[in-house]
Amino acid sequence: MKFFLFIIVLLVVALLGAVIFTQLNVSRIESQYPPVGQFSEMAEGRLHYTDMGSAADGQTPVFFVHGASGNLLDQQGAFKEAIEGRYRGIFVDRPGYGYSDRMGADDPAKQAALYAQLLDELQIDQVVLVGHSLGSASVAAFAVLYPDRVRGLVFLAPATHPWPGGVTWYYELAAMPVIGRLFTETVAMPAGLQSLASGAKGVFDPQEAPPSYVENAALALILRPASFRYNAQDVAGLNAFSRAFSRRYKEIKAPAVVITGDKDDIVAPEIHSLGLERDIEGAELVVIPGLGHKPDYAETARVMDAIEKVMQAAR
Repeated sequence: MKFFLFIIVLLVVALLGAVIFTQLNVSRIESQYPPVGQFSEMAEGRLHYTDMGSAADGQTPVFFVHGASGNLLDQQGAFKEAIEGRYRGIFVDRPGYGYSDRMGADDPAKQAALYAQLLDELQIDQVVLVGHSLGSASVAAFAVLYPDRVRGLVFLAPATHPWPGGVTWYYELAAMPVIGRLFTETVAMPAGLQSLASGAKGVFDPQEAPPSYVENAALALILRPASFRYNAQDVAGLNAFSRAFSRRYKEIKAPAVVITGDKDDIVAPEIHSLGLERDIEGAELVVIPGLGHKPDYAETARVMDAIEKVMQAAR
């Protein structure tokens, strides 16, 4: 009996230690990577975004949406210099990521509704939307729900359609109501800190991640317990959402370009990219040999050409 009591006490102490470790690192991470943009005050919370670049009079702004496990610094790092002098760029932390509140936006359609509210506040009527990976699902949802506000669409290594199978185990675990909270408050932080660099390498393979990418993109922000849970919910819930919502992609009429690589091991181009080409009338599919999951960084110039192409097509 004393032995089992000792084990229980030991487990409690270990859990408390893990919780303290996590909270100390949350404070450190938020101090190291503070908000870089502005906040849009909404009914249920705040949306964090940056508004940068410049454009000629009448030029349509470009709205960039990051993928899973990221924040606006990911896409901003890829395109900040490229848009300067050419376009006005809006980079947004998706709800629950970076410094945006979740606001109940637990699927891509609800996230798209918050983008529309932000555009209202910024007095922007139309945008070209650029979505990377899981962020492409909310871009596609926006195009379905707010067609009059879309000038064009650029999808980068998109994740937009249902696929066979599931997702990595820790997404399923972290998305669970009770066990998920325990996992993210204790285990996710120490394990995640050890795997940030290897995780970034896996996303970029076979290309190399840019120097200091982990720091410049503030990837550690995703290890905060709430953000980790929200990310897990988005990843784990995407299949079911897209199984129903992707049927509406045929409603999209805006010019669209889909850019993917034939070496993408994160999402399956033959499901998602080909699916968008099939479902969106007139969509152009660009398959780049030897490219992995990050065309935003590896093929920035080609993405900028695609942005210009959809703008010209809309004109």
